[in-house]
Amino acid sequence: MNILLILLTLFFSPPKNIYDFKIKTIDGKEVKLSQFKGKKILLVNTASKCGFTVQYEELEKLHKQYGNKVVLIGFPAGNFGGQELASNEEIKEFCKKNFGVTFLLSEKVSVKGADINPLFKYLTTAQNADFTGEIKWNFEKFLINEQGNLVHRYRSKVTPLDPAITTNLK
Repeated sequence: MNILLILLTLFFSPPKNIYDFKIKTIDGKEVKLSQFKGKKILLVNTASKCGFTVQYEELEKLHKQYGNKVVLIGFPAGNFGGQELASNEEIKEFCKKNFGVTFLLSEKVSVKGADINPLFKYLTTAQNADFTGEIKWNFEKFLINEQGNLVHRYRSKVTPLDPAITTNLK
């Protein structure tokens, strides 16, 4: 019985930080988040047909301005009013054509509900300086420190270049 408990603990222990996760990019490649150790990471749930979609422009500016210190990853999701395009190919083309997106995009994921992506399940329950709980809308932002821990979370109305975010990127 003790061996079974130890094995269950080994295989089902909760993640310590985001370095325990991997993602699949919009191009289908697997990326371990542990490869970004020592850098800050800004994770954003995005959507192509949302009133906040214009934030892609500031996200790209942030990526160009802070890219040597901060890894930016967009996570396309259709959880809010089905405001994301159907396929990864359409999303990629839309982001490139309309906003010149060069930062990392994941494949389309779910950020809430029964099919929530495990990374977002972790992010919405992880202790941080701001709040926990479900994502309320597209373009929420999660700032991860150099040790892989969630330190700040920002609702959709906080734009990517808002000082609330940029002062924490230096």
